[in-house]
Amino acid sequence: MLKKSKTIIIAEAGVNHNGKIIYAKKLIDGAASAGADYIKFQTYDVNLLASKKAKLANYQKKNIKKKNGQFRMLENLQLSKKDHLILYKYAKKKKIKFLSSAFDTKSLDFLSTLNLDFYKIPSSEVNNVPYLRHIAKFKKKIIMSTGLSSLKDIRFSLNILLKSGLSKKKIFLLQCNSEYPSPVKDSNIRAMLGIKKLFKVDIGYSDHTQGIESSLCAVALGAKIIEKHITLNKKLSGPDHSASADLKEFKFFVQKIRNLELSLGKSKKVVTKSEIKNLKNVRKYLFAKLPIQKGEKFTEKNLFALRGNKGTPVKNWDKIIGKKSKYNFNENEIIKH
Repeated sequence: MLKKSKTIIIAEAGVNHNGKIIYAKKLIDGAASAGADYIKFQTYDVNLLASKKAKLANYQKKNIKKKNGQFRMLENLQLSKKDHLILYKYAKKKKIKFLSSAFDTKSLDFLSTLNLDFYKIPSSEVNNVPYLRHIAKFKKKIIMSTGLSSLKDIRFSLNILLKSGLSKKKIFLLQCNSEYPSPVKDSNIRAMLGIKKLFKVDIGYSDHTQGIESSLCAVALGAKIIEKHITLNKKLSGPDHSASADLKEFKFFVQKIRNLELSLGKSKKVVTKSEIKNLKNVRKYLFAKLPIQKGEKFTEKNLFALRGNKGTPVKNWDKIIGKKSKYNFNENEIIKH
């Protein structure tokens, strides 16, 4: 199990393998090398996903060379059950956990045989009533992206999941903007906090921007899960390549999140081991502002504070003022009392 303080980082391979197992394995290699917790693909039966009349989305038209419609595009990117098993075993060998987004109930049933840690509901299935009822039956942890969704849509989906027997404790909702690439101005990371407050669930962020700022912001605001698309080459033909991080960028992305987690620390304020050695040298101590005779009272006129490394700390000011000096002190001499 991951530490509670550690953000779960999912490398979204999606369909960026372009239907080639060798590409998919290289994506697994890159995600594992970068230190991601999971590598995630997409599982679907194209006949249960898109009609042959379904048109390409605008971003898909822009990013693929052959514009034959969604069905043909998805058909070329579909992984077989055998492919899944190969990739599942390969990920295990590379010590990275395997996930996949299922787009139909048949695919959910297949993924259930792999005993995965999570089921992932993609944004496109948020309002798919039979799909939601089916996925809830497994009683497994669920990650649901909320791209294209209003709060009303999210409430609708949650009600179906909960009425179907799924515990709210097993649900993670990811803020998401379903444009590829997503404009940074549309990231709306604070929506995550609104979702958490309103629905009382764990939160995360599915990042479709071309930078890292939005994900870092999400981690700082308490995201439990971060998802980022990865690719071998942004110039490859395919719907998601241009909106993805290449493997070098993704490794940098993971490193920055882990550094940010270290920076966040804990809510308790403490003096750290790294700074404690400087305490005596930067805090101030009491010194004689003027010559002070034995028996003379300490006053605001004959005392002042300077940096030193021993003596009476300035925090004792109120305890010292008005007391009689036990010794003679020269000007600028440290006060010992």
